Amino acid sequence: MAKAKLPTEEYGLFDFLVFKSNMDNKTQVVLQSKKVNKNAPLVRLHSRCLTGDTFRSLRCDCGNQLDKSLKMIAKQGGTLIYLDQEGRDIGLINKIKAYHLQDGKMDTVEANVALGLPVDARDYGIAAAILKKMKITKIQLLTNNPEKVSQLINDGIQVVKTIPLEIKPNKYNRNYLKTKKIKMGHILKLV
Repeated sequence: MAKAKLPTEEYGLFDFLVFKSNMDNKTQVVLQSKKVNKNAPLVRLHSRCLTGDTFRSLRCDCGNQLDKSLKMIAKQGGTLIYLDQEGRDIGLINKIKAYHLQDGKMDTVEANVALGLPVDARDYGIAAAILKKMKITKIQLLTNNPEKVSQLINDGIQVVKTIPLEIKPNKYNRNYLKTKKIKMGHILKLV
């Protein structure tokens, strides 16, 4: 839908591309570094997290993962797809309701279930479609989440390598990260 240069203070210059999905009418953002490995570029699929990405919440590792991804992509070349999937695609209001239940000692999975919501509603088909539109079908994926890998492969993207994106836990997100590891199968070594 739109494309422009985006100079950043910390990460350098990116191409900023905006896509609009025919499936759900959501707007997706792509940041692509000038230097891109044409054979199997470094790619990060990052779901929007207002609390972590913008307000730097310590409850999750999202903001730190975004920062680390952009640094790696700026240095090595690659693409970040910023997906409009707040709170594992349950939306901001439900995410904050889930936070409230987590304050009462539920974990993130239990909170979503108690609200009658899916544990993780994200669908990476739109990311696969964007990659194909950009003529990228073979990637190195920055992720700890095996579900991203499975969905991309099922949608015709070859994941030649997964690169862990683990952030050191803090006292606020340690249980959240343990839940991701134990109940959601994320590959995490530090928890």
